[in-house]
Amino acid sequence: MSKTHALAQVSDFDIRLLRLFKTVVECGSFAAAEGVLGISRSAISLHMGDLEKRLGMRLCQRGRAGFALTDEGREVLRASQTLLAAIEGFRSEVNQLHRQLRGEFNIGIINNMVTQPHMRITHALKALRTQGPGVRINIGMSTPGDIERGVLDGQLHVGVIPQITSLAGLEYHPLYEERSLLYCSREHPLFARPDNGIDTGELSRSEAIAPSYQLPLEAQERLQTMNCCATASDREGIAFLILTGSFIGFLPDHYAARWVEQGQLRALLPERYHYDIPLAVVTRKGRRPNLILERFLENLAGTA
Repeated sequence: MSKTHALAQVSDFDIRLLRLFKTVVECGSFAAAEGVLGISRSAISLHMGDLEKRLGMRLCQRGRAGFALTDEGREVLRASQTLLAAIEGFRSEVNQLHRQLRGEFNIGIINNMVTQPHMRITHALKALRTQGPGVRINIGMSTPGDIERGVLDGQLHVGVIPQITSLAGLEYHPLYEERSLLYCSREHPLFARPDNGIDTGELSRSEAIAPSYQLPLEAQERLQTMNCCATASDREGIAFLILTGSFIGFLPDHYAARWVEQGQLRALLPERYHYDIPLAVVTRKGRRPNLILERFLENLAGTA
């Protein structure tokens, strides 16, 4: 067969012919390859002829003497094996990318959530890290309003906030309810008094702390009956003021638990002075598909 110009490019058709050639060599003859390829010997012969024409060289001897590779055929077989292995490797890597989680995951959380005993967020993040070691998790602690804005403008993939009101552009996935109790410190005059020795009038007159962040209606109504003469922008600020011994204030029970165990804080009339806040995970409505976020939400649902 006469030589032609060098192969300019490898097309899909060329790759199919090379696969056929490799199969014929592995089977040892056109006849043996019929069953594997599902085509007749004449069709195999035509395809082999096409491949030889495209490459400009004879790849094998066939006839009464049997099937045998030419020197060029052995070199083309070796190159074909390398090419086809590379294609399979490429396909495997691309498919793996669909299964592996890569990229950044930005989550905004309100302060003082780490002491929450349910730990659903922690467990979901742990599972995400196991599923995608290449995922970079970025956590920012912020106020509910800043978290909502971050999710809406796309800077955050997800947020964890109290669900006091619902914004039209966000989806809310309920987590659990957080209970807050009224506390004083051991420096406060009410600390050593038993509950049956404290009346509501004393609590109404005691200097109290009003949170400057949004609260449910139940909490707002309770605070309106109290002598609020200090404010705090977050729960840590409330704790600071309570620990001075001058103020009483509401804190989540899980956040206050460590000070209660140490004898530094106590709850006042907990059966009466408490309120619950529903906590939720928020995502943006109409968001683009994000495999990391979807996997996180699946993990979160699995912790319920």
